[in-house]
Amino acid sequence: MLWACILLPQLAMDGVLRQRADADSPLALLAGPPQRRVLQAVNGRARALGLRPGQTLTAAQALTRDFATAEYDLAMIECWQQFLAAWAYGFSSQVSLHYPRCLLMEVQSSLALFGPWAHFEARLRGELAALGFRQRITVAPNPAAARVLANAHDGLAVTDGRTLHQALGSLPVERLGLSREVATALVRMGLRSLSQVLALPRDSLARRFPVEVLAQLDTLLGSRPLALEFYRPPDVFDARIELNFEVESHQALLFPLRRLTADLAAYLAGRDSGVQRFVLHLEHRNGAGSQVQIGLLAAEREAAMLFELARGRLEQLQLPAPVLAVRLVARELPPFTPEHRQLFDERPQQSLPWEQLRERLRARLGDDAVQGLGARAEHRPEHAWTTQPAVLPLPPCGPRPGWLLSEPQPLREASVRILAGPERIESGWWDGGDVRRDYYLVETRSGQRGWAFRALGDEGPLLLHGWFA
Repeated sequence: MLWACILLPQLAMDGVLRQRADADSPLALLAGPPQRRVLQAVNGRARALGLRPGQTLTAAQALTRDFATAEYDLAMIECWQQFLAAWAYGFSSQVSLHYPRCLLMEVQSSLALFGPWAHFEARLRGELAALGFRQRITVAPNPAAARVLANAHDGLAVTDGRTLHQALGSLPVERLGLSREVATALVRMGLRSLSQVLALPRDSLARRFPVEVLAQLDTLLGSRPLALEFYRPPDVFDARIELNFEVESHQALLFPLRRLTADLAAYLAGRDSGVQRFVLHLEHRNGAGSQVQIGLLAAEREAAMLFELARGRLEQLQLPAPVLAVRLVARELPPFTPEHRQLFDERPQQSLPWEQLRERLRARLGDDAVQGLGARAEHRPEHAWTTQPAVLPLPPCGPRPGWLLSEPQPLREASVRILAGPERIESGWWDGGDVRRDYYLVETRSGQRGWAFRALGDEGPLLLHGWFA
């Protein structure tokens, strides 16, 4: 087996920055009691101003006040880990959050689907970058070794036991996942790398150090399995973005909306499901929040379509008050069946697929503005169809014209040729609209085909009822 470790070194900072439109501005995350606020993490722009983790807020403000602050929220870090685990679940059925701020994935069984590891790794990095998370990725034959190697390497892929021993042997003892007391004791003994530790007699290590030390070394080398609890995605998607200021326009809500719908699409891809209905909750300072219901005619999970649909619905809402936060909740997550497409798409480059155009029209014009044709259990052609909001295909039946005339028109017998018929239709006795007709498939001299009838017992001309496409 091969295990990938995706280490997220700046998970807290990335989680905050991805919710801000001004992600390039200086930002510091604060922790600690109100009497002594401490900088827990800073981004690159804040570091360039001289800010460092561990500084007090007072000391940082003495250097500069040109930086924003946000809370270092442990609960949000856990939420981001859960979200990324749901994303990783789309690549592997064995995903674990055993270590903090990292993902463990079994990737050996996924290489047949996603290609060689180099291509697979590039895809993982690209999608994580698009989601707004920085990462370090390593691969090893066991999850504990992959995690430890991520402390010192990025992009290292170890696929066999011999190479693993060499890679682990050069690691400093401070990066082996041992306790600080044990690592300090080993360094004082002159043991600075794992290879030097492994050169000692095993019984000597067992006498000098706790049993956990040998257990950790055995786990790193793969002789002792690591017990993992695998992630299972939840049945509900619930994400919230708190805004930096009160928003009064729809335009300013597009950034958090785009982020939320992209996160929803990533979550759905991990579950291999779609969404048919979700709700946007807009939170205000005073009074009840506003809700925007978004419904689709079929399950979808494309981020662009979800964003456009939610945007169209949102723009129809008159904001009753400034918005402080946006929350997206999706509970109906039916299975998703991808659309069957041709290998070579012959549609013009700028054209939209029918499903996306249909949903965009419904979002912009309203549900009742886009109508489809539905069939009735009725033999009379003028009563056999109806309009309905859902655009559904008609059930299979005999040859029927695509264009039905509102009033039948007489045909000159000499100008048409009868191709098929008669097909007798007798119906409507229960509602006073009784008809008894013989229908014929006819063709004009120009080659156009029509549907014509003559009432039973009538000696008059054929009456044209519709044209075939």
